[in-house]
Amino acid sequence: MYLHLGGGVTIPADDLIAIFDLDNVSASGRTRQFLARAQEEGMIFPIGEELPKSMVVCCPRGSWQRIYLSPMAPATLQGRILGDTLSSGS
Repeated sequence: MYLHLGGGVTIPADDLIAIFDLDNVSASGRTRQFLARAQEEGMIFPIGEELPKSMVVCCPRGSWQRIYLSPMAPATLQGRILGDTLSSGS
């Protein structure tokens, strides 16, 4: 199963760690520190030109952690995961 994050970016659902609402988590100083460090280490991948709404944390097998900044709402992404899970009978 795969999750489409917008802008033509798709990830394997098994690589997904968490989806965060960027408006809510960016208020935290710890989150800002986390994002600054991730940016320095080249782990952040913005999707498209739109203002990001979601922070999607992934850990691909055999690779470093990746953080996608998606223009899609967290509820939309969550709905896609739940919808795929329900339709596949899992």
